[in-house]
This record gives sequence, structure tokens and C-alpha cells, in this order.
Amino acid sequence: METATQSPPALSTLESFNPATGELVGSVATITPDQVQAVVDDVGRIQPAWAELDLATRARYMRRAADVLLDEIDEIADLLVNEQGKPRTEAYTMELLTTVDALHWIAKAGPKILAEEKVRMSQAFLISKKGRFTYEPIGVVGVIAPWNYPWTIPFGEVAIALMAGNGVVLKPASLTPLLGEAIRRVFEKAGLPEGLVRVVHGGGAVGDAVARSSVGKVFFTGSVEVGRKVGAVCAEALKGSVLELGGKDPAIVCADADLDNTISGIVWGGFANAGQTCSGIERVYVERPVADRFVEGVAREAQRLRLGDPREWETEIGPMTSEDQYEIVCELIEDAVASGAAKLCGGPTEVAGFSGKFVAPTVLTGVTHEMRIMKEEIFGPVLPIVVVDSEQEAIDLANDSEFGLGASVWTKDRHKGERIARRVESGMVWVNDHSFSHGACQCAWGGVKDSGVGRSHSKFGFYECVNIKTNAWEPGLARDFWWHPYDRTLGEAVRTSATLLYGKGAERTKALREGAGPLLKVGGRTLRKRRR
Repeated sequence: METATQSPPALSTLESFNPATGELVGSVATITPDQVQAVVDDVGRIQPAWAELDLATRARYMRRAADVLLDEIDEIADLLVNEQGKPRTEAYTMELLTTVDALHWIAKAGPKILAEEKVRMSQAFLISKKGRFTYEPIGVVGVIAPWNYPWTIPFGEVAIALMAGNGVVLKPASLTPLLGEAIRRVFEKAGLPEGLVRVVHGGGAVGDAVARSSVGKVFFTGSVEVGRKVGAVCAEALKGSVLELGGKDPAIVCADADLDNTISGIVWGGFANAGQTCSGIERVYVERPVADRFVEGVAREAQRLRLGDPREWETEIGPMTSEDQYEIVCELIEDAVASGAAKLCGGPTEVAGFSGKFVAPTVLTGVTHEMRIMKEEIFGPVLPIVVVDSEQEAIDLANDSEFGLGASVWTKDRHKGERIARRVESGMVWVNDHSFSHGACQCAWGGVKDSGVGRSHSKFGFYECVNIKTNAWEPGLARDFWWHPYDRTLGEAVRTSATLLYGKGAERTKALREGAGPLLKVGGRTLRKRRR
């Protein structure tokens, strides 16, 4: 396969710092926006040879990548801890295990999903024709990644794009550039052609250049504001985009919920990754009969979470990755309290020996939908709780949001849970759990409303990475009856055919009696290859 050309000269370097300690983790070379297209062109020269490999061969490369990842899992866990600030245990549970599993699922399911698919021509007037769907690579796919899950989110998108036969240009978040480079190295160590996956670094202007380049599709995970711009750029160029733009996930706690399990699940769903999760729980609606016990239990468990050094196995809440995001979270908490909310625990805090920005798990009650904290994405370890008087009130409030990524319903009654789930406006709903399906690559991931468009993961994620082509074949033994010349005979024959094929009883008998002549004449015409 063709190898990459020389990389464009670096403009400068981008330094990456440990969010807990402020120490330098490493640096990468950046490029200017006007150099991005050359990188895309380089990948485009390599990609056709990769696309020529059969699906079974590409699947073997995915399995090799899984082996490489397993061999280096501890080193990558260290990088996740040091560069993103994720607690060590979460690095394994929320990022690394899921990507190893995703590679194996992609290798197993990809050849089946992307295999040519026969299309049955069941209509009597198409009986001589054959058809099939083929799933052809787009060419080069752009992936613009976030900093909150800097490994698993881009890794899955890159792997599916590769399995589909594409090359990839990955733009990692500027806070976590070293993890982007690690993704590239995993695939190259697995034997994929050098240069098939390229990583470009720089600020937002470089991400914008990726979207404006000749990549055939863009996967973007980030803010609504930037996502709208990416979508507009792609639409202007008549190319697709998959936009995952965050969420404001509600949890509905029914009066019949298993409270111990519900409290444990909601505390995890709201505080994992220091709340820096697009599908993290940011609103809780609990029915009044169990509200007091629920609130007391959530506050108790929130205060038990261990805040501190993310390098330690026992740490459950690490630092905020972004200082800017820390300021937003603190501002939203202060605004809620000033507007009448009660803070039962948590808030900004200091951890001895660490210069990073920490927010202790925060539980708020007395919140209303007029408060900013119930409208804006928090993206931090804060759980606002609202007491409701009915299932209907909970559903109405859950849907009272511009976001619609995920949601959860907590009840012992499966029928009730599924009934409520159907009425909640979101891309995913989990009953008695939250968010877990991002770690199951066979499940689709994406939202509605301001949470974005398109889907990653699953068969739908594969379909986002290919051009779906209909290929049809006709032996040419007869001409199609609807071809020229047009005349009354053809019109009457078609009208008769419609009734014979789709009419009822007596209608068919009458149609055959009155339209047999035109049918026979048109049938004779089809056997003649040219117009007469």
C-alpha cells in the first residue's frame, strides 16, 4: 500500500498538562488550518488500497488492534489519568474495556453488516430484475473529538470508519492531544498502513479546517454552538455529519422503584467522570411518596464518594479536566442557590497537595425549571432533584428541555418503565440503569433536538461511514413495458395491471375482462427490442 508523504512543517507545539497537578504531561506539534487539506489528501492517496482489502482481512486488523490495546492497556490507562484526570478505575471501566470489546464486535459484526445484501424484486412487473445493496467507503472521514472521553468516543468512530474501508483524519481536543496520538499508534502497531489514520492538532480553527476540507463525512462531539457550525459547513458542501452535542439527561424515579438500587445507579450516573459526561444525569424527577428517602440517600452516598488523586485506585471523583468548565459549574451552583435552591452537600473544594480544580459531588433540592441549572448543560458533578406529584408531571418536565440525548426511568414495573420510555424525547432511554449502552458498540448512540443528528456505533454507525448503493441487473430479454411509445393502449394496460395486482375480487375479474386486449398488445411490444 502507498505510504504517507512527509508531514507538513509544524507551526508550533501544543502542551498538555495534568489537570490534577498542573504538571506538563507532554507536547505535540500543531499545524495551521491551511495545512489540513494536504493531510486529507495524503490519507486519500492511501485509502483506496485499504478499501480494496476484503472485509475479513479488515476485521483481522481490528482484532490485531484489540491485541495491541490489551498489551498496552496499563500505559494508556496512565495517560488517561494524567492527561484527562479520570480516576484510574474509570479509565479501565469507562474507556479501555469498552474499546477492546468494541474492536471485537466491529470485527465480528462488521463483515455481516457491510456484506452485499440482496434486494428482492417482489413486484410482478419487475420479475426479471435482480438487485443488491453495496456498502462502499466514503473515502476519508473526519473525526473531531471531545476531551471528556478522549479515548473511547473517537476510538470507536475511527475503528468503524476503518472497518468500512475509509481513511481517517482525527482532530483530538486540545486538552487531550496525547491520547489522540495514542489512538493512531494502536492502529499502526496493529499493521494498518502508516498514514491511513492521521492526527492533526491545533485550536478550533484546525477543527473547522477539517470540516471544510474534502473529507467525505465529519463526526463531531462537542458543544451545540460549535456543532451547528460544523453541520452548516458540511451541509453547504453537501456532505454528511454526525453531531453529538451533549445532553441534559433526566432520571425519572417512580414511587415503586427499588430505592437502594436507584440511589446507587443515579449517584453513579450523575457523578461518574466528575459529571463530565454528555449522557450524565443532570436532572432528577422523583415521585413524592419516596422523595424524602430518595433525597436523603442520594445526599448520603454523594458525601461518601472519595475525592482526590486520580492515580489512586480508590478515588471516585477526580479534578475537572477544564478550568473553564470548572468556572461554569461553580457559576451554575451559585446561581441556583441564589435563586432559592438548597445545597445539601458539595461544591467547589480544594484537595491538599493538588493545584487542580475540584468540585465535590453536589446535591441540590428546591430547584425549578426557571433556574439556569435546569436549562443549561452543567457538565459537572451536580444533581438537581425535583419532587413531582405524578408520572405525567415527571414526563412533562423531562421533555421540557432543548436537549434529548439520554434518559432513565427507575421502576420495578417493566411495563410502566417501557411505557414512560416511549414518551420521553431522547435518543436513548434506559430502565433501571443509565448510559451503559455507550459501552456496548452494538447499540446506537445519538440524540434528538439540540443533542444532535445521526448515530454512532451499531449498524447505523456503519451506515454513516459508507455510501449505500443500489446495484440492479436486467438480462435484457425483453424491453420494459413502460418505455416509449406512449399511447392509450399502454395507459389502459397499466391501469388494468394495477387493478389485477392490487384490487379485490370482482374488481380483478372486471379489469381482466375489459383490459385483456391492451395487456396482450403491450405484452407483444415488450418482446420487440426496438420501437416500431
